[in-house]
Amino acid sequence: MKTDPSCPRCGRAVHEPSLWSSAWQCDAHGPVAPLQAVRLPRPPALDLLIDAARVPVWIPWPLPAGWVVTGLADAGDDRSGALATAVALSGPAPLGGVGEMVVIAEDPGIGLGARIAGLDGTDPGEGFDKGPPDAKVRYDGHEVHLWSVDAGETRAVYVGEALASWLWFVLSPADAGMAMCELNALRDLRDLHDGGAGLEPPFGAPSPFLAAALSPAPGPL
Repeated sequence: MKTDPSCPRCGRAVHEPSLWSSAWQCDAHGPVAPLQAVRLPRPPALDLLIDAARVPVWIPWPLPAGWVVTGLADAGDDRSGALATAVALSGPAPLGGVGEMVVIAEDPGIGLGARIAGLDGTDPGEGFDKGPPDAKVRYDGHEVHLWSVDAGETRAVYVGEALASWLWFVLSPADAGMAMCELNALRDLRDLHDGGAGLEPPFGAPSPFLAAALSPAPGPL
């Protein structure tokens, strides 16, 4: 069953473009890039996401040992393309148990990263990048700086900018944030369509973490 698009910031149903507006509209947040249904972690779904993506489709590469892709998500429509992408991964947490990680790329103002991180607003907040970075990854020979953002006791969140887009790492449980120490570099999965040598992400069973993070809050919105 096809799931209707929703607001990337709150999960409300959104109104389709009309004669009076070319944008999708949320009753609470106005014009938005519609959030599409979570995609299964399968090669055909990844191919569709890559074709639609107007921002990077990031994956840490090489992946930490035992980690696999467990979900995909995006916000945008046929006209705009995907203006936000999310790649969910699951694997052994550094302190035991299962860790969850979602890597998000998005244009400013979309709000998907903040939503998955459990934050209000559309970005990490003013002044988040003051002081030295808390983590670093490399992309195409360049260092990408990341800063830790307080998202409460259940998640670890790191945010930076890469290729003119927000870059978010959201990890759960919070102590899974230690996995950031194992990440050395990023790859853009769009490289797969350009003959990205050696880039063959492993897929696992769908994880409930991404779907749960994007579920509307209980009760009336």
